Amino acid sequence: MIKLIISTGICIFIFVSGFSQTDSHTLSLEESIRIALENNLDLQRVKLSERKSNVNFNRAKSNLLPDIDGNYNLGVSNGRSIDPFTNLYINRELTFSNAGLNLNLNIFSGFQALNRIKQTRLHLQAAQMEVEEATQNLILDVTIAYLLVLNNKDLVQLASNRLETTTEQLNRLKNLFNEEVGNPADFRDIQGQSAIDRTTLVQAQNTLQSSLLNLSQLLNLDGAIKVEDISVIKEFETYPYSPEEIYANALENLATFKVRNLSVEAAKKGIQLARSAHMPSISLFGQLNTNYSSAAQLFMQTSTTRVETGGTIAIDGQVIPVMADQPIYDVGNIAYRDQFTNNLNSVVGVSVRIPILDRLEVRNNIALEKINHQEAILVQESTKLQFRQSINQAYNDMMTAYSRYEILQEQVEAYEESFRINEVRFNDGVSTIVEYTISKNNLDNARINLANAKYEYLLRVKVLDYYRG
Repeated sequence: MIKLIISTGICIFIFVSGFSQTDSHTLSLEESIRIALENNLDLQRVKLSERKSNVNFNRAKSNLLPDIDGNYNLGVSNGRSIDPFTNLYINRELTFSNAGLNLNLNIFSGFQALNRIKQTRLHLQAAQMEVEEATQNLILDVTIAYLLVLNNKDLVQLASNRLETTTEQLNRLKNLFNEEVGNPADFRDIQGQSAIDRTTLVQAQNTLQSSLLNLSQLLNLDGAIKVEDISVIKEFETYPYSPEEIYANALENLATFKVRNLSVEAAKKGIQLARSAHMPSISLFGQLNTNYSSAAQLFMQTSTTRVETGGTIAIDGQVIPVMADQPIYDVGNIAYRDQFTNNLNSVVGVSVRIPILDRLEVRNNIALEKINHQEAILVQESTKLQFRQSINQAYNDMMTAYSRYEILQEQVEAYEESFRINEVRFNDGVSTIVEYTISKNNLDNARINLANAKYEYLLRVKVLDYYRG
């Protein structure tokens, strides 16, 4: 979908013709959009948010896996302590060690894990739509900024042409002034008009530089940039879609509404997640442990000896001591590996947790999630209302610009003929400098208004195309 949006944005100027071959520092609209999609910091930030949502989704899925952890320690004890092997008190230096392996597997927890997976999946989908939304917005912003640069370039050219015409009259009247022919006030008036035209040119150039700076900020480029000189279509056609059709397309295609819809679904899933905390939870646990002690000893019988027991018996009046066999042991240490094997023990069990009273925490969480759901619905409805109003406003502005453009075309044609006549009359000395200046200013202002109306119409069309997705 994003690739389709990028392709559409690159072709968004399909009605533009006449691209010229320029140097490597001059950017076409296609190149500007490509650079913006690669460099724009706001778009990169949104993409990072999508990556975070993907991590949260993977984390939610991993909650279905068991917890398995192991432990191992080795130490030396001095003085009175408990022998971990015999559990008797000893007073000596003791080397001890133990190891264990623990497992905990959640079997049932009121579907909390599944609901959390579903909710984080919705959040991930919403984050992906936010990337698409940011991409759409960036393409629109770059296109509008590019059109504004073209508009300002046209205004600079008009101001330059205006100054050129004035300069021609200034040179002609200067020669007459030097020859002391004609009205000297005409020369001074044209000097003043030349100053006005130079100021207008400087202001137009400054506006152009500002629009170029705005475009370079969107592209995140340093240094001066240029844009291609292109000719836009001269014959305008009535926009073929009504505001209702545009709004219907926006609801279906714009990523903004998809984000709002997914946010509502995620908030609804949050209610189910909070409610699942009321359910009992069942988990399976297991342990595997062993230990080692340097005090552990192994006694092995090597021989026996006969010793008196202290008892006696009388046989035929004779007292005879009682003898008994006593084993003789060889004492040895038990190897580290042998102790870990011999002392191995395991535990397996099932744990059941039944929530009884939790200070109404679950109940309050459910209430908060319901509020979040209502807020998401309000944001969704508010977005629809804002877009409907924006579409109607953009459509009205577009139709107004279209009407103004048609009227201004007639005005420019009329003022061109008027100026041609007045210029001839002024050069022949029939009309005054005032009549000439008024006619010239009327034509120049009409041309500026026509250029502004043309680009205003194009801008509104691009905005409406954006709303249509």
